[in-house]
Amino acid sequence: MAHEGHGHDHAHAHDHDHDRDLGRGQGSGLGPHLERRAGAGKILFLDAPSGLAGDMIIAALVDLGVPAAVIADAVAKLPISGFHLHFGSSVKSGVVAGEFDVHVDNAQPERTYAEIKSILDESKLDEPVRSRAHATFARLAHAEAKVHKSEIDHVHFHEVGAIDAIVDIVGSAAALAYLDAKLVVSPLPMGRGFVKARHGTLPLPAPATVECLAGFSTYDAGVDFEFVTPTGAAIVGAHAVASSRWPSFSPEKIGWGAGTADLADRPNLLRAVLGAEDASAGTHVVIETNVDDVTGELVASCIEAMLAAGALDAWATPITMKKGRPALTVSALADASHADGVAAAMLRETTSLGVRRYPVGRVERPRRVVEVDTAFGRIPVKIAEGPFGPAQVKPEFDACAIAAKSHGVPVREVVRAALVAASLLTKIG
Repeated sequence: MAHEGHGHDHAHAHDHDHDRDLGRGQGSGLGPHLERRAGAGKILFLDAPSGLAGDMIIAALVDLGVPAAVIADAVAKLPISGFHLHFGSSVKSGVVAGEFDVHVDNAQPERTYAEIKSILDESKLDEPVRSRAHATFARLAHAEAKVHKSEIDHVHFHEVGAIDAIVDIVGSAAALAYLDAKLVVSPLPMGRGFVKARHGTLPLPAPATVECLAGFSTYDAGVDFEFVTPTGAAIVGAHAVASSRWPSFSPEKIGWGAGTADLADRPNLLRAVLGAEDASAGTHVVIETNVDDVTGELVASCIEAMLAAGALDAWATPITMKKGRPALTVSALADASHADGVAAAMLRETTSLGVRRYPVGRVERPRRVVEVDTAFGRIPVKIAEGPFGPAQVKPEFDACAIAAKSHGVPVREVVRAALVAASLLTKIG
């Protein structure tokens, strides 16, 4: 797909022979750099009225306070060459914003998803960065495979697999891992028109972009322009936990990232805001209703529908209603951005005439997913950390069950192997 870089190709041919240019400005981020894990327990909000792309995300996070060396050092650990990085700044509507470019020195080959996975596995990346990069490319690969009806490992990324997209994905993974914040993104504008890609002319928003943004809020921007690129969509889709027009939090640090295209109706800017979550505000919503005339089968179907609509959890509780009738309270927990969709699913799938909802706060362990290699194949493992005692490590059960069936072994053997691999990989007990 020849449409990376937020309406422009940001991998420029260049004659310089240095690996990275860190001496240029870092946008308006004139204050001190943020410390590692400065975002732990906080919200990182990407405010994207003009959409986003991989280079804009990196530029905004560097302007926010992530040291440019974090991105450059991560990229330097990849077993690829023929390019260098440039960090600069530009002015959009009076706002001094960061810019990020990948300058290509030598021709780069097209790469399949399997080849990119090998690049990441062979790199010297720190594990949190590697796992985030894997998650982003997996999001993009699944999207491309679905669009083109192909085997996922054989997906050719074309320009999306070129060096600029690899750098954008690895660089953003390094910046997000450095901050360790909960990522929230604003509803994203979707452009109109068409874009020329390797597979031919495609409608905007690009098919892979739409697939990557499944579950996130979008709206019609009313302009013929590619506001969100596949790489930007994959980064958000893999790492953001919610969409919000503006989360309930106290802004502490702000950074700006600029795209190079000039837009007639708005500045081409991405704002990154880091802040403390407002403990007094309900970050999530409980939706529930009482029903006395549904079967267990219908309740089970309703729970599945609510989970598909974005509920984080859903359950049914036995109760006794008026006239001594046995009944059920059907409940769901969702973040605020998915509450309307979950409520609609509850009304659609039950006989209830109304649902009630109330805000709640939730304290969460920071968590991430790593993929570990075992004798039974690659297994995703969820790791929950934070200042809450020893880390919790849990292999994804469905993946373990599939691997156990294909190898003819008990599921517990696959679970045990994944736990051992995760313990060695992440150096946690």
